[in-house]
Amino acid sequence: MARRMFVAGNWKMHGTRADVGQITAISIDCETLKQTDVALCVPSTLITRAVAAAPGFTIGAQDVHHESKGAFTGSVSAEMVRDAGAKLTIVGHSERREGLGETNEDVRAKAELAINMGMRVILCVGESLKVRETGQALRHVEEQLKASLPDMVTAPLHLSIAYEPIWAIGTGKVAEVGDIAAMHNRIRNALEQTYGEGHSSIRILYGGSVKGSNAREIFTTEGVDGALVGGASLTAEDFMPIVEAAEAR
Repeated sequence: MARRMFVAGNWKMHGTRADVGQITAISIDCETLKQTDVALCVPSTLITRAVAAAPGFTIGAQDVHHESKGAFTGSVSAEMVRDAGAKLTIVGHSERREGLGETNEDVRAKAELAINMGMRVILCVGESLKVRETGQALRHVEEQLKASLPDMVTAPLHLSIAYEPIWAIGTGKVAEVGDIAAMHNRIRNALEQTYGEGHSSIRILYGGSVKGSNAREIFTTEGVDGALVGGASLTAEDFMPIVEAAEAR
């Protein structure tokens, strides 16, 4: 089936109320899109402001806790970010897997809780440079993905996968087109094995130093349904060329 393109921005630990104008600008620029879905995943402190500044535009969270509630000081639950106005959330980003020790089981639990709350989920997977250099990238990502996928019949209706090679995030390095195609094909096969025909609704995004200058080549790569964009999503000037490349595919 033909899938609409999906471009999501991940603001990471950037953004205060002084930056809300960029969210408004991006949302206005996206109003005429015909075949591309766009979202911005902002810090939890900005979700409510972002929703107010961009009515009808999709605002997401960057993470949720793997428990629905409890004594977890400083953490934010799926119910909390949904209550703030978020329609989706990222889970399993490598900066949380690698830096904070989140496990595949944690990621799966987060995805399931978010879906149960009526949210959409961008589930991230990816390999380190060491794994890539040993030739184990395809197997590593497939195993990581299968262990992280929600065990829910309805999951495919709410799920996108973001393949982000860790060595390409924020480094300016981008995976070769052939490597991206091979990984996205491997992910697609794993999704089909897990969800059967339901896999066809799941979009597979590429992430890792995506910019306006390389987006068109990435988006014409077989199996790529969009992008998860980091630093280039912080301003309309940098983000919209990526969105426009998706729309032109």
